[in-house]
Amino acid sequence: MTDARDAAWKKLDLHPDPRLQAMFAADPDRLAKLSARLELGDGSEDAPGGILFDWSKTHLTDELMTDFEALAEASDFAGMRAKLFSGEVVNPTEGRAAEHTALRGVGKDASVEEADALRRRMGLLVNAIHDGALGDVKHLIHIGIGGSALGPALAVDALARDLAKVDVHVVSNIDGVALEEAFAACDPQTTMIAVASKTFTTIETMTNAASALNWLKQQGVDDPSGRVVALTANPDAAVEWGVDETRILPFGESVGGRYSIWSSIGFPVAMAIGMEEFEQMLAGARAVDEHFRDADGRANLPLRAAFADLYYSRIKGAQTRAVFAYDERLGLFPDYLQQLEMESNGKAVMADGTPLDGESAPITWGGVGTDAQHAVFQLLHQGTRLVPVDFIASIAPGDMLDAAHHRILLMNCFAQGAALMAGKESEDAARAYPGDRPSATILCDDLDPATLGALIAFHEHRTFAAAVLLGINPFDQFGVELGKQIAKQIEAGDVTFDPSTQALLTAAGLSG
Repeated sequence: MTDARDAAWKKLDLHPDPRLQAMFAADPDRLAKLSARLELGDGSEDAPGGILFDWSKTHLTDELMTDFEALAEASDFAGMRAKLFSGEVVNPTEGRAAEHTALRGVGKDASVEEADALRRRMGLLVNAIHDGALGDVKHLIHIGIGGSALGPALAVDALARDLAKVDVHVVSNIDGVALEEAFAACDPQTTMIAVASKTFTTIETMTNAASALNWLKQQGVDDPSGRVVALTANPDAAVEWGVDETRILPFGESVGGRYSIWSSIGFPVAMAIGMEEFEQMLAGARAVDEHFRDADGRANLPLRAAFADLYYSRIKGAQTRAVFAYDERLGLFPDYLQQLEMESNGKAVMADGTPLDGESAPITWGGVGTDAQHAVFQLLHQGTRLVPVDFIASIAPGDMLDAAHHRILLMNCFAQGAALMAGKESEDAARAYPGDRPSATILCDDLDPATLGALIAFHEHRTFAAAVLLGINPFDQFGVELGKQIAKQIEAGDVTFDPSTQALLTAAGLSG
């Protein structure tokens, strides 16, 4: 850590800690300073709306943000951001760029052109399938794991509930129950299989893919391999596995798994909602990219969110961050963020390999309102742990029922944030609420493809910004490898483990 960064962190640790209500009382402009809208369209009647980001119920102050801006300067945030968008190496341990923004049209010209070409290729295949060129296709079983599954599952669940062009089932778990559940929901005669793997060697994915092909064969499908589409950065491996070149949709090595939904990994999303809607999703993300690229300091909304995140995790010692979507369609969003944030920033060393001198990413968790209110909010309101909360909601409802449903949903969302901050005194200690508990609210005009794209991109950049301020590399994920290596050793049967593991293997019949 440089002297300037070290001094910036030390200065951040010296700030006073006034209560939230006192901060509102002391600054009549607090709401205006800490809330802002990001418009996603041009304001025309058919254009997407926007998103309101409100961080006023956090402990951010003018002085605190000034010192975080100094930390950003000492961390060369502007330089790292420029490298991200210009396609330079920002993943030093693997010597790679991270070009997910180029997939959305913001990045190095050559990379944007290549991404456009690959997306047009995907569009031709998607439209051909929708038009019946490959027969009657009613179902798609999408097989992947990690980012190859979490992103598609989120987008399909959020956007394709009512008007899906193709019924998409995302399978990630090697547990055969997951695959059997998809089989039970699909007619093999009208089902295609998408196999998503960057290397086309991931053991869970390839095992599930082989079982899916076997299922098609057992169900009398004449040419099972002719039903497979491969989504990969290793086309040669897909050809060797038996996929025809015309049904291989590649993406670049510089696209990491948890940032890959914008690439051909988005194929199942386009199959479910249509290529035009998938393009709208990319356009919403592009609006956030342009804001993140061009706005500086506290005016940069993902960077401002990172200020709050690091204040609570690094300065105040919060071990977790909770995300509650008050929208059933975003039920998988906390799961998506868990990988994005914890796989990216759950590191113990800095980008240069030296030990990190403080906490890195908090544990991300969450749920869906109003269900979560009756499960975990007891701890949030009256527990002893500091848990910053994000609320996400949409002004427009996702249902056609009585408007009372959505009105009650939103009232509960806003009431929780107000209650966490205000608390309530009582002579009965069991009925006292301490208050002063922070929350932020992300309020969307509607949950359409552009808005979902913007939400995902916002959190990508929020995660990147936090990584730069921490000085870590958010684009590698070596922590997931050791368990895989040991599993392979167990399969090979040539290693002796600790007594507990040996006993478990024996009890499960996996070792003699």
